[in-house]
Amino acid sequence: MFYFSIIKKIDAYIIGKYISSFLFTMLLISMISVVIDFSEKIHKFIDADLSTLEVIKGYYLPFIPWINGLMWPLFSLIAVIFFTSRLAKNTELLAILSSGVSFNRILVPYITAASILATIFWFGKNHIIPYSNKVKNDFEYEYLTKKHLKTRNSDVHFFLGPNEKVHNKYYSKRDTSVRGFRIETFEDGKLVKVLKAKKLVFKEAPNRWTIKDYEVRTFNGLEETLLVEAKVEKDTTLNMTPSDFIQNLKEMENMTTGDLKEFIEREKDKGLGASKSFLIQLHQRNSEPFSIIILTIIGAAIASRKVRGGMGLHLAIGVTLGAAFVIITQFSATFSNNLSLSPALGAWLPNILFGMIAAVLVIKSQK
Repeated sequence: MFYFSIIKKIDAYIIGKYISSFLFTMLLISMISVVIDFSEKIHKFIDADLSTLEVIKGYYLPFIPWINGLMWPLFSLIAVIFFTSRLAKNTELLAILSSGVSFNRILVPYITAASILATIFWFGKNHIIPYSNKVKNDFEYEYLTKKHLKTRNSDVHFFLGPNEKVHNKYYSKRDTSVRGFRIETFEDGKLVKVLKAKKLVFKEAPNRWTIKDYEVRTFNGLEETLLVEAKVEKDTTLNMTPSDFIQNLKEMENMTTGDLKEFIEREKDKGLGASKSFLIQLHQRNSEPFSIIILTIIGAAIASRKVRGGMGLHLAIGVTLGAAFVIITQFSATFSNNLSLSPALGAWLPNILFGMIAAVLVIKSQK
């Protein structure tokens, strides 16, 4: 009974150390990030004639959740190495191990605390952080930069409906016009009508367009009819708007997971195919919280040994591993986005590789 009481106290002690070290690391790095970012953007804030309250409320309050959404797994690694190294230096871990507690058992409070943080992180990534990202990105778009908007201007294909497919050879954002427009209509899987126009111009919201210099070709079995309307303009309504040609590169950051899934399905229905970057983002929102648990195990295995270099050596190893994790995550996402690697594998590959490293380190730590 006394043994189990001691174990529970050790568990509570380690969990408390982990959470407090994590909060300290999070606060410190968040403050440093804000200072660095402010020093880079202060001239833009001045040029935009923004007040201090507007900058804090519109940008830096949502900036803090954004930076934490990127770095929580690394915060966990640094925090674990920081306090575990001190436990090893003070021979506290050695005393626990000498009392007959196995290293695997010592990992239980680490994994418990990491699971709590991972759950909070998962909820934030899927539901809370997207809202703050929208506020930050809207602020950036209005006052700082518009570089995250990209125009789909060449060879854009998508479906207007289940039986209508369009091809736009070139879209001009300047005058919201399409050159080389073609719409194909199908019935029972067979092509029944093709409309071609040299130019299509957006007339008025929500989806009113003007067709110029067009021809209509209809098919009825082996019979074909051609109607040519050269130098003729005709207004029509299409299930298409200029926004279909504008891609917001940060749009997925602004979406909750539910919105992200709906967007992917809408893109598939249009025949555009869901962009791999959106699919990767969807899978990363589940894989990144799990990274906290893996990096926690790695940090505990590294810092639990009392070595001559002490905390400095442990932190150096931890920072190196953290940098390697970030690099592999970026490479994996890039390969998945541009090559044949599936989005799910691209999102989970870093966890798989570092999970293997964690298993090897734990086995060696037991010896």
